[in-house]
Amino acid sequence: MKITAAVFASAVSGASIRAVQQTQGLPLSQFGEVHSISIADAIAKVDLLGNNFTALPISTKEHSPVSFAEEKVTTSSKAAADTGDCANPNMRFEWDNYSASDKQAFVDAIQCLVNKPPSGKFSPSKNRYEDFVRLHQSYSPNIHSKSTTQQTHKFLLWHRYYVWAFEQVLRDECGFNRAFTWWDEKKWAGRFSQATIFTNQYFGNLPGSTNGAATCITSGRFAGMQLSLGPGMATNNPHCLQRAVNEGTTAQTGQSSWDTCMSRTSYPDFHSCVEFTFHAQGHNGVGGIMADAIASPGDPSFFMHHLYVDYAFRKWQINDISRRTTISGCADNVNCSPLTLDTMVYMGNICGAKCPDLKVRDILNTLQGHLCYRYDY
Repeated sequence: MKITAAVFASAVSGASIRAVQQTQGLPLSQFGEVHSISIADAIAKVDLLGNNFTALPISTKEHSPVSFAEEKVTTSSKAAADTGDCANPNMRFEWDNYSASDKQAFVDAIQCLVNKPPSGKFSPSKNRYEDFVRLHQSYSPNIHSKSTTQQTHKFLLWHRYYVWAFEQVLRDECGFNRAFTWWDEKKWAGRFSQATIFTNQYFGNLPGSTNGAATCITSGRFAGMQLSLGPGMATNNPHCLQRAVNEGTTAQTGQSSWDTCMSRTSYPDFHSCVEFTFHAQGHNGVGGIMADAIASPGDPSFFMHHLYVDYAFRKWQINDISRRTTISGCADNVNCSPLTLDTMVYMGNICGAKCPDLKVRDILNTLQGHLCYRYDY
């Protein structure tokens, strides 16, 4: 579904976001939480009860070449041609394998977007970074499942393209010229606050709640960051970048949830597991803005979290060639119209000509179609 011109209720006038620095966090109840299930429920496949995704048609690419069974660097143009993969994929390096210089350049580039004026295409965003928040906010009802019984399986595909688009804008508009990064979140399950992304030099600390409210971030590259979008569909609503970690929830993002999801063999079953387990628990564990499914990109750590989600998607895909050449599931969360290779994925042209509306087939494989990247492990 394309972006609409709907106007949502605003809390305060847009002019006040720059006039007043917000330093108090909002009550946790205003953010709500991303719908989730426990690891035990995922093992029991509670999220699949009442669904019959196996009855949905499977859309298949014709004449698909055999590709590598595991992630590896393509060593020649001929090898790439034999598999249909791109010859020189961009490498995404895990944060702890990233140099200090690259880390600093990455957060500096994000801050550059915060400092740039909005494009004007995603009103009422207040800066170029908020264009991405507004895009996600506007599309959110169509790209997330409403519940385990009202699912859409465009979530992984749309967010794959969304994070890729974010990378393009960092490069084209803020001069970011390093390899891209990702975060192996499961290494930090139960101790997100100790993670090497949440430091005074990079993404800032990860505090708990304060008197039932989220805590404004006063450290790191995004210290004092001000936002106008969210929670939910609110616009022109000034508030600070804020978090409220719950390590009991982050503990749900570890190896057990990873293994449970990886054991599922069909795309809609895998998708369901990821969306409701470590994806949801990662959001809720960081808390504050991240616990709000609709406007969560307001926290720059959103992109690290979703790079991990895309990493999981890619790792699941490389275990079976059919996972890179076929698709099935629900294209919407109301009527469950069939998801096919020709289902459209809209990105609002947020990165200009690089971000046209694409078919699922164009973004299903990170080494083919519109994309050309892989992960370092």
